[in-house]
Amino acid sequence: MATHHQVLIIGGGTAGIMTAAQLLQQKISNSIAIIEPAETHFYQPAWTLVGAGTYDYEKTGKPMASIMPKGVKWIKDKATGFDPDNNAVLTLNHGAVTYDYLVVAPGLAYDFSLVLGLGDAMDKGVVCSNYTDPVHTWNVIKNFKGGTALFTQPTTPIKCGGAPQKIMYLADSHFRKTGVRDKSNVVFATAGSVIFGVKEIAKTLMKVVDRKDINLRFHHKLVAVDAEKQIAWYELAKDVTAGGCVVMSGQDEGKFIDKAFQYNYKDVKVIRDGKRYGIHYDMLHTAPPSVAPKFVKESVLVNEAGWVDVNKHTMQHNKFKNIFSLGDVAALPTAKTGAAIRKQVPVVVDNINLMIQTDKLGSKSYNGYSSCPLVTDYGKMVLAEFDYDNNFTPDPKLKQMFISDSSKEHWRLWMLKKFMLPYLYWNKMLKGIDV
Repeated sequence: MATHHQVLIIGGGTAGIMTAAQLLQQKISNSIAIIEPAETHFYQPAWTLVGAGTYDYEKTGKPMASIMPKGVKWIKDKATGFDPDNNAVLTLNHGAVTYDYLVVAPGLAYDFSLVLGLGDAMDKGVVCSNYTDPVHTWNVIKNFKGGTALFTQPTTPIKCGGAPQKIMYLADSHFRKTGVRDKSNVVFATAGSVIFGVKEIAKTLMKVVDRKDINLRFHHKLVAVDAEKQIAWYELAKDVTAGGCVVMSGQDEGKFIDKAFQYNYKDVKVIRDGKRYGIHYDMLHTAPPSVAPKFVKESVLVNEAGWVDVNKHTMQHNKFKNIFSLGDVAALPTAKTGAAIRKQVPVVVDNINLMIQTDKLGSKSYNGYSSCPLVTDYGKMVLAEFDYDNNFTPDPKLKQMFISDSSKEHWRLWMLKKFMLPYLYWNKMLKGIDV
């Protein structure tokens, strides 16, 4: 039997729960349903700390039933498709669920087929990821006995773009504590051309890289992982400077280094195979290649890149006016973080409120704000806050914590990450209270 709700939300993650909670809190609608199959809701930002052995994995999850806002109908099912012309979402077991307004926020999915061999290698042996199994990451870091510790990431958009390097900084500290760092090289290989897109933050991170003696390799597009031989294969996304030997393996590699490719060169074992360039690793941490969930990607709601096609300031769908999308699945040119969602939700809620009352959008506009808490050491953190134009945009509320410049490392920011943010998340944000 088909059911109807004034506001239907797909996804019981940060975006879905916060949107429902604010709609209720502001008494905008009392006919709200959330489609979500999962039994557990995780606070994923803490997984970086779990992977570094400084946070309890059990404390990062709570039963979905306990955080579902009271007054919201929980449709415990999987969404399988859309029929926007008839204002309906198709589900696996509940048939079609209809709506007046739809909020699409299922988060993203992992597509391991985009990096050959990674799916089979992931979370086994010395290959790990905080995104999928942070407990395994900690085991890998604890058991590392030296050699090349390779930290890398795919070329797709990922949750919290800074996460693949945060765990590297913490791993480096742990290696120093356990005495294996002096027989190790720490390498960060990324398809990007800089360590971070915001100048003020990049400046600080380069100092961290210098302090920790890390080798950066840019323009490295991860294409395959050979778990048996422990090689990560890359294509170089930029032509090598003519006559430079940056990609030649062996003794000449360090002689002619194109600075756009490498920073703080280290002589690690590399293999050349045609156009591909392999780095041998003794441990590998990466983020999984990320895409929109299949039922979204194959729907009429997405743009050419496969993300939900919305206006980047209003989050209203560009074709279907009663559909909104936010969070990781929305085609918003900013970092996919919970901090971004915190600023997106009030705009979506305001727009739905005015659409219900006047059939017009509100005047609130999302400027692309996102933030990435970049943990640089045990007890140190930098907070990268930025907008669509990569301007550094610090939150004035941090001044209350006596932090005058959040682009610099600070122990108070570590306290914010480890203690305050999880508290605010569970007790305020998910309950619809604006923080």
